[in-house]
Amino acid sequence: MDRTLRGDWSSYVDEVPRDLVAANGVGSLESIEQSKRHRHDKAQLLYCARGVINCEVEDGVWIVPPQCAIWIPGGLPHAAFGSGEVECICLFVAPDAAAGLPVTCCTIAISDLLRHLLIRASELPERYDVDGPDGRIVAVILDELAKAPVEQLCLPIPSDPRLKQLAELLVSSPADHATVAEWAGRVALSERSLSRMLMDEIGMSFGHWRRQLHVILALRRLSAGETVQTVALDLGYESASSFVTMFRKMVGKPPIRYLVERQTSVPLSRSDPPPKPRLRRHTRMAVSRARPSR
Repeated sequence: MDRTLRGDWSSYVDEVPRDLVAANGVGSLESIEQSKRHRHDKAQLLYCARGVINCEVEDGVWIVPPQCAIWIPGGLPHAAFGSGEVECICLFVAPDAAAGLPVTCCTIAISDLLRHLLIRASELPERYDVDGPDGRIVAVILDELAKAPVEQLCLPIPSDPRLKQLAELLVSSPADHATVAEWAGRVALSERSLSRMLMDEIGMSFGHWRRQLHVILALRRLSAGETVQTVALDLGYESASSFVTMFRKMVGKPPIRYLVERQTSVPLSRSDPPPKPRLRRHTRMAVSRARPSR
């Protein structure tokens, strides 16, 4: 049975007496899931097959590129929206469905096996037979979710009001070349206090935190088809190559390879061909610009 995501899922899914409820959807997430912050008792897995999904919780901003998923624990207020058109599968999982499921919000990589299982889950009857073949499919899905590897695609948001203000400033001006001391002064902190508070609250240096923001902003824009050259300059890098070096150090792969691998996907509809990658790369190097503060 094919089910499309609906606006009242947050109040509906908790009433379904099954460990797993699944749905799929194509379109802008603003029209698929309520964009205002909401919660439900069941945990939620939001798998991105195409496009980029953004998820906001109180202490972090998460990005979900193609072939990844975000796990949102039950009861956690969140808001989800898409960057452009997205294709996704959404699972709602009962809190006590299985041992070993994540207990905090995280982005997880999806294996080929789990990807096909998620497609199968979206076809299950809503009230599947828990003792029959469908119930065994659900059990395997839960086992695979419990051992899925976690990817660090989150910008943690500190709780201190001054650090929250700093996060907003960084997001609004990602190419600002100010020094760490200048950024600290803008929120009435010394450089030393800023560094100490960031390590205490999120376990990152200012430079690492800012580079993590650049990775998230870059993935949103590159997945929408912008060039590496354009994104690098807009984030304040002196050239595309310096941006690619940063991205590789943070993620483990250059951006082109990272996204192309994820855009070669298994379609959610078995009869449709997979979408072609839309990522473009500009080969001309940029004129020299100052490097972002590290």
